[in-house]
Amino acid sequence: MGYKSDIEIAQEATMEPVNKIAESLAIPEEYVENYGRYKAKIDYNFLKEHKDDPDGKLILVTAITPTPAGEGKTTTSVGLADGLKKIGKKVVVALREPSLGPVFGIKGGAAGGGYAQVVPMEDINLHFTGDFHAIGAANNLLAAMLDNHIQQGNELGIDTKQITWKRAVDMNDRQLRNIVDGLGGKLQGVPREDGFDITVASEVMAVLCLASDIVDLKKRLGSIIVAYTYDGKPVTAHDLKAEGAMAALLKDALKPNLVQTLEHTPALIHGGPFANIAHGCNSVTATRLALKLGDYIVTEAGFAADLGAEKFLDIKCRMAGLKPNAVVIVATVRALKYHGGVAKADLNEENLEALEKGMPNLLQHVSNIKDVYGLPCVVAINAFPTDTKAELDLVEAKCKELGVNVALSEVWAKGGEGGMALAEEVVRLCDEPNDFRFSYDTDLSIEEKLEAICKRIYHADGVALTAKAAKQAKQLEELGFGKMPVCMAKTQYSFSDDPKLLGAPKGFTVTVRNLKVSAGAGFIVALTGDIMTMPGLPKVPAAERIDVDENGKISGLF
Repeated sequence: MGYKSDIEIAQEATMEPVNKIAESLAIPEEYVENYGRYKAKIDYNFLKEHKDDPDGKLILVTAITPTPAGEGKTTTSVGLADGLKKIGKKVVVALREPSLGPVFGIKGGAAGGGYAQVVPMEDINLHFTGDFHAIGAANNLLAAMLDNHIQQGNELGIDTKQITWKRAVDMNDRQLRNIVDGLGGKLQGVPREDGFDITVASEVMAVLCLASDIVDLKKRLGSIIVAYTYDGKPVTAHDLKAEGAMAALLKDALKPNLVQTLEHTPALIHGGPFANIAHGCNSVTATRLALKLGDYIVTEAGFAADLGAEKFLDIKCRMAGLKPNAVVIVATVRALKYHGGVAKADLNEENLEALEKGMPNLLQHVSNIKDVYGLPCVVAINAFPTDTKAELDLVEAKCKELGVNVALSEVWAKGGEGGMALAEEVVRLCDEPNDFRFSYDTDLSIEEKLEAICKRIYHADGVALTAKAAKQAKQLEELGFGKMPVCMAKTQYSFSDDPKLLGAPKGFTVTVRNLKVSAGAGFIVALTGDIMTMPGLPKVPAAERIDVDENGKISGLF
């Protein structure tokens, strides 16, 4: 019997009208803005009026270091939410929106998988409610106003060699990484080097996801630094009088999107900064709204716990005053064997030796969550038919040594029913007291904060700043940005800054080659390795398989 594809499962599902999902959360009709029959935006004024209501329990889903074998973090998040609903809990799942770049590139969609998906899957993966286009438009309006200011006489004295603001498009397009524009003569602009970021790497995305309301959004947009003057003074969007128009473009994008899972569990899907470039979490607005609407809120952070969870905890929770109640760390036996040195083609064979060798990756993530952040956690083993009892027993035994339980998650095949065991353990953990703390204090210097993350979370020997980065750290501290948290731009494939170092490497130093301030978002970005803010398409892009028939039915999304 062949398996159905994710899109086939999603297209066979019977969805509830979105107004019925809103009703189940007791959201009055006047706050529900329909985008067709199955999608809606929720007016943020609802949140303002319910700000004093008690919060539900916040559950973060994170994972081990990703491998080509796949981990299934979104699938687990959705299945856990459905599992919580199945055991009688009022639950909301809050997720990021997928970027078109990965959808058409190598990673594919991001709406869960199997019988643990959010729907309408095609809409969520392609355009959705237009949020990312609005973010791209606001980003590019600022770029246009910046270049126009220079063209019209450059009253602010902007040094065209020190422009830090790039244009953005939500597509993997390596051709746009480095460009020269303003060509064609005096009236066509000032010629200069330029470039594009993918929209999810734009600071406007980070700003939208961290803003608490429209007033805060406008203030953050105004603080964005776009360039420096000839005498080294920062030039902001406020200096260009751009923040009002940018906020006008983003007024609807700031409203969280309401959809549902295959089992009609309410899902808020909003915002989507990349986790290896930006902070990798859905919007603060959506998380806060979910906390008011449900008793249990399941949310996820991008990539592994050293990236997504670290930024969720050290940046998002710090800025928004959030306190998680429990953490789920997703792993697969296959991925752990890959960390133990097994080739992708051989992952279906039982191999206890390789599994034991790959286990330190999982155990280091578990230890970080428990010992650095003081949070209770459970390991969710995303089940594959090829997992053997001996392999599953080994994972359980190793986690027990750290005092952490393991739950088998069968949500891909069974939906919410396959997530009930995990849901029971999560409920138990949520009732435990926790001693949540950050991995560093923001009063530390920029270099000390970088060192804290590298030593405590990555287990590196330390951090090394290039001469350029050391100079930038000094400048940023002199400009008054030294007390901000840091956002690490690092490979997702390793605890280190070298994607080839699998497992839990030791004896390495992380090199920071570039530091820049995202003053609107409120953090310093530290670039390591060869992190690209504009990905490229692979040799055979997923886009080649995507099609639509004469009835408008989409195929090839996965």
